[in-house]
Amino acid sequence: MKCPVCKCETFYVKSPDDEFETREFKCPEGTVCFEDGLDASESPEIKSDTETFCQRCAWHGKFNSLQK
Repeated sequence: MKCPVCKCETFYVKSPDDEFETREFKCPEGTVCFEDGLDASESPEIKSDTETFCQRCAWHGKFNSLQK
């Protein structure tokens, strides 16, 4: 999946417990893969309406608006 603006393939979401903590991920073939070393219990649940941010540009929006 890619950013609709800059075509970057790396994104992040804010931690539901602390808005200043972020969790980086990629979506190869539509599967969310969090950064290496992140414990599965620390991974936030990503749904179609989860606010998602591009790692490269200023784009942010709902997870389901990413380009496949």
